[in-house]
Amino acid sequence: MDKMTKTERLKAALAGQEVDRVPISIWQHFSTVDQDPVSLAETQVKTARKFDYDFIKLMPFGLYGIQPWGAQIDIFCKVNHPPLVAEYGIKETEDWGRLEVVPPYFGSYGKQVELARQVMKLTKGEDLPFIQTIFSPLTTARKLAGDRIFEDMRTNPKLLKEALQVITDTTIGFVKANIEAGVSGFFLATQCCNTDTITPEEYEEFEKYYMCKMIDTYKDATFLNIGHLHGENGMFEAFSQLPFSAISWHDRWCTPNLEEARKITGKCLVGGVREVPYFDADGNKVRESILKDENVREITAHVQEAIRQVDGRGLIIAPGCCVDQEITEISQYALRSAVNSKK
Repeated sequence: MDKMTKTERLKAALAGQEVDRVPISIWQHFSTVDQDPVSLAETQVKTARKFDYDFIKLMPFGLYGIQPWGAQIDIFCKVNHPPLVAEYGIKETEDWGRLEVVPPYFGSYGKQVELARQVMKLTKGEDLPFIQTIFSPLTTARKLAGDRIFEDMRTNPKLLKEALQVITDTTIGFVKANIEAGVSGFFLATQCCNTDTITPEEYEEFEKYYMCKMIDTYKDATFLNIGHLHGENGMFEAFSQLPFSAISWHDRWCTPNLEEARKITGKCLVGGVREVPYFDADGNKVRESILKDENVREITAHVQEAIRQVDGRGLIIAPGCCVDQEITEISQYALRSAVNSKK
């Protein structure tokens, strides 16, 4: 078939239609530059162009959503040394009651809007879609308070719900600002939609309800909207029913795999690349990630095996989560070259 543009290829994959080749994108944090939206934009655009990726997933540092509410962050600006929480913004249950809606152009939120604007400026007239990274309100709350959030959920649900609504309203404002900046969609990640942290009933009440409020604000305004289920024991079936256009999870080391997922949902699947090291049954590392070995033949077979699981349809090749920041050019070229054939 004729060569497609990146946008055409992505839209065909989202619809489960035939593509000229399976679309691909790889993402990693750039912690040496991610405190500066201009430098981060330049780095991400340069990387996407160099390896001919089909879209850019913007990579703001993962704690950007909690700084305005008093969380203290240690920032290192070093490779593979991302920012860390030095002090939670929520220390007592009553602290949830003092959260106020943050304007989208304020502080660390404003920096990420500027990141989107800069990428739009750099790619103007170019067929290179890009999507912004956002988090479920419950995930943001967990980053703000730590795992005490689950105790607060059960002892003072009313107060926590009020806080989740504030976080939701803040994120909705941020979403609208990013749409104005020109994003092609959103990558909504949750770290709480799993049976290790909440029950199915709590998922409905504290996670799904607020995520759906957010998704409703952009699902018809942007075309490339991915939901990311982070961690093990995820509630995949329930999560896949949300109105995303595609689903991302750790398919190479968590269930379901791509073939199993296709039996659960008809949505486009985002995955196929194992981003983490390999471990034995006792949890001991037996080898590094396939992406650090620079074995082109193995990487090629790895990607093409993923493509075969779903016969090359309704698939975007991507990592289960962020790849190591020191992934080599050889590995990235191997990943990109591997999607040229469906066989």
